[in-house]
Amino acid sequence: MAEHLHITPIGNDGMYTLDTASWRILRPVMDKENCIECGMCLAYCPVNSIIKSENNSYEITYDYCKGCGICANECPKKAIDMVLEGGVK
Repeated sequence: MAEHLHITPIGNDGMYTLDTASWRILRPVMDKENCIECGMCLAYCPVNSIIKSENNSYEITYDYCKGCGICANECPKKAIDMVLEGGVK
């Protein structure tokens, strides 16, 4: 089955990469001042890129984030903006 997936190995160790940081165009940026910590972003993220930290705030981990924007669309306070990858907000 793996021969039909068209996955290219990265590096000499034969490991595959599944992270998305190399091809993501937009990335979510959270405005912690507007965040009400409702957890909607966490609930709707299809790749579990949003985590609840030890201080009960939400953080975005970018290793597997696809930049789909679902978190931004579902946030009731619009505390997540989608910005160009490499851009600064």
